[in-house]
Amino acid sequence: MESLNNCVTLVNGYLWGPPMLVLLFGTHLFLTFRLRFIQRYTKLAIKLSFSKHREGHGDVSHFGALTTALAATIGTGNIVGVATAVALGGPGAVLWCWLTGVFGIATKYSEALLAVKYRKKTSDGTMLGGPMYALAEGLKQQWLAALFCVFTAIAAFGIGNMVQANSIAVMVQSEFHVSPYISGAIMAALTATVILGGVKSIASVCEKLVPFMAVCYIGGCLIILGMNAAHVFPAIALIVKSAFVPQAAAGGLVGGTIMMAARYGISRGLFSNEAGLGSAPIVAAAAQTKNPVRQALVSSTGVFWDTVVVCAMTGLVVVTAGLRNPAGFAALKGAELTKAAFAQIPVVGPAVLIVGLLTFVFSTILGWSYYGERAMEYLFGKKSIKPYRVLWVLAVFLGSVAALPLVWNLADAMNALMAIPNLVSLLLLSNVIVAETKKYLWEGALHESAETKEHDVRGIIPQPVESMPRKAPVYVDLQS
Repeated sequence: MESLNNCVTLVNGYLWGPPMLVLLFGTHLFLTFRLRFIQRYTKLAIKLSFSKHREGHGDVSHFGALTTALAATIGTGNIVGVATAVALGGPGAVLWCWLTGVFGIATKYSEALLAVKYRKKTSDGTMLGGPMYALAEGLKQQWLAALFCVFTAIAAFGIGNMVQANSIAVMVQSEFHVSPYISGAIMAALTATVILGGVKSIASVCEKLVPFMAVCYIGGCLIILGMNAAHVFPAIALIVKSAFVPQAAAGGLVGGTIMMAARYGISRGLFSNEAGLGSAPIVAAAAQTKNPVRQALVSSTGVFWDTVVVCAMTGLVVVTAGLRNPAGFAALKGAELTKAAFAQIPVVGPAVLIVGLLTFVFSTILGWSYYGERAMEYLFGKKSIKPYRVLWVLAVFLGSVAALPLVWNLADAMNALMAIPNLVSLLLLSNVIVAETKKYLWEGALHESAETKEHDVRGIIPQPVESMPRKAPVYVDLQS
C-alpha cells in the first residue's frame, strides 16, 4: 500500500504540474474574457437562485439543483483542503484558491449551460445531462464521454465518499471518543435513507441542510475574525505578497515558493468548488428551467458561495490565527490548523467546527452519490443504479474505519483526469456557449416585439410581467 501510495503521489506531481494548472486556470480566464466577464451578472444570478419560480422541464427546482451542487462542493475541501493548502503552499495559496473561484465562475456557468443544452429525457421522464452528453452530442466524441464517466464513477468514491466519511469519523473520535465503527454505521444508515429516494429526495434534504450549515460555519468564522481583528489586514497583505513572492516561514505558518502556492491553491480550489471538474453540471441538467442560460447563472453562484466566500473566510481564519499565536501554530498541519483556530472561541468553538464539518461531509456524500450513479447509468444503463447505491453506502462505512492517505491521493488524481475531457469540451464548444449567452442574456430579445421581449425576460428573471415597465429596454433590465 505504501509503495502504491508513493506511486500515486508521483503521478499526481505530473497531473497537477504546470500543464494542468495552465489548462485549468487558462480555461477560467479564456471563458471569462469570451463571456465578457460573466461574473458581472453575479448579483442577478444570486437573485435568480433564491426565487421560487418554476417553469420549464426538469426533475427539481433550480434552487434544489443549486443546493445539491453546493452540498457536493462544500465539504472537507473548505475546511481541511484550504488548511492543507496553507500548510503545504504557504499563505499565498489562499489567494490562488480565491482567484480560482473568481475566474471559475465563468467555467461553472459554461458547464451548466452545456449540461442543460445537451440534456436528454429518459423513458421515465427524468432528465440526464452533464459533460458526458456535451462530449457525446456536442463534440460527437463518445469515447471521451465514456472516459469521463469512468473517472467520475471512481472519483466519486474518493472525493465524494470515503475521504469525507473518514474526516468526520476521525474528528468525532478525537473530540467525543466515539468509535469510527459507530459513527460510520450511523452515516451509512442516514445516507441509505436519503439516496434511495433519488435526486428529488437528495435535493429536498440539501435545500434544508445547505443554508443551515453555511450560516453556522460562516458565523463561527466571523466570530474568530472579530477576535483576531488586529491581524486581519496584516494577514491579507501576507496572503497577497506570498502568492507572488517566495516567502520564508512567518507567523507560525510555513513559507513557500510561488509554484507551491499556485499548485496547492489551484488544486485545492478545484477540490473545493469543482469548477472545471464537470461534476455540478450533472445535477444542473435536472433543474426545471426554460433555457440553458438561466440555470447556468444559478449554477455559477455555487462557486461564489463555496470559494469566494467560504474558502476565503477559512483561509483568513487560519492565517490570522497563525499571526496571533505563532508558537502555537508552528508545528500544526492541515486540519489541525482549522481546529486550533476554532478552539479560540471559548467553549463552543470546537462544537461549531464539528457541526459544520458533519453537515458539510454528509451533504457532500449525498450530492456525489447522484453524480456517481448518473455516470454509471450512462455507461451501463439503469440496471447499474441499485448496485452502485449499495456499494456507495458500504464505502461510507469503510471510509469511516480505514486510514486513507492513498484515497486522498487517488481523489486528487481522479479530479485531474475528470477535468481534462471536461475542459476540452468547454474549450471546443465555447462558440456554442457564447451563442447561447448572446441569445438569452445579451441581446436575445432586443430585436423582437414587445410581447416576445417580456416572455424572454421571464425566462431569465422570474418576476410578474406587470411589474416590469412595458417600454423598458430588456438589456437595461438584465443589467439591473
